[in-house]
Amino acid sequence: MFTTVLMIEKPLSAPDVETVTTLHGDEPLSFVVLLQPRGDQDVLLRALDDVALGELSDAVREGEEPEGGEARQLAERALQHSLNVLRKTGAEAVGRLVEDHPLRLLGSVVEEVGADEVIVLTAPHLVEEFFHRDWASRARHKVGVPVLKLFAHSE
Repeated sequence: MFTTVLMIEKPLSAPDVETVTTLHGDEPLSFVVLLQPRGDQDVLLRALDDVALGELSDAVREGEEPEGGEARQLAERALQHSLNVLRKTGAEAVGRLVEDHPLRLLGSVVEEVGADEVIVLTAPHLVEEFFHRDWASRARHKVGVPVLKLFAHSE
């Protein structure tokens, strides 16, 4: 069985599920999904990303999105949805919310489950990526398995 630790920021869409479940052909798959609730510490970075991507209306609405404790309930539903859609493909899937530093948890989960790879599936974060401070860039130096960066499907 091929084991992937999948780091996400929002519920998996149908195209995202198809992408992550078809990367390894017919091999049986197991996923450990890590989802970080939206935090208020990165509002400025998200707004800068929206501006850089030309999505000015999204940048203006950044403050309207739930943060902190409110975001946790949404994250729990997003995680459950993501696990359900992965399981519908025949894959095994478990998951947890990121409570602490995401890369610290990622390293321990990779070791704990003997993961074969890490997939970071997020929206573009141009500012963090430019400075190599995004999850994928930082994880490549910490986890000891291949790290694949994919952009999540957006409407």
